[in-house]
Amino acid sequence: MDSDNSLLSLKIAVMTVSDTRTEDNDKSGKILVDNLKSAGHYLAEKTIVPDDIYQIRAVISQWIADESVQVILTTGGTGVTGRDGTPEAIKPLLDKEIEGFGEIFRMISYQEIKTSTIQSRCLAGVANGTYIFCLPGSSGACQTGWDIIKDQLDSRNRPCNLAQLIPRLTET
Repeated sequence: MDSDNSLLSLKIAVMTVSDTRTEDNDKSGKILVDNLKSAGHYLAEKTIVPDDIYQIRAVISQWIADESVQVILTTGGTGVTGRDGTPEAIKPLLDKEIEGFGEIFRMISYQEIKTSTIQSRCLAGVANGTYIFCLPGSSGACQTGWDIIKDQLDSRNRPCNLAQLIPRLTET
């Protein structure tokens, strides 16, 4: 931890999971990119991947194998329809799940969309020393998710934060 209390800028990759979105109309992905940059972090990479478990898992696997990617944010594919498979793609890759993220997300989301929040299967965890946060595909949900995540990715946040733990994530 830096004694001067300066921000540790993280390298964050963003994935939009969608069969229909393009870079021109990917509002949710843009919200995440804009927010991470505004918070002083770096965009490592951004991509749009179809709602296909194996394509999602392939890209995520590349990112978690890349030591320069410290955080992954995904948007989309967390619902309950047949094509929604982001949790199924990601969970097998996780070394540890961060259950509190989904719990807090749904608690906050309930204030806005009431019981519809039970349809969200957002999740978070750690894989090979990389944090992964899977958010729903709506722009509102991405903003809500970022509002939860941002303080934990800020190395200056007290009493503790996820950013300061990055060097210790692969301890054995």
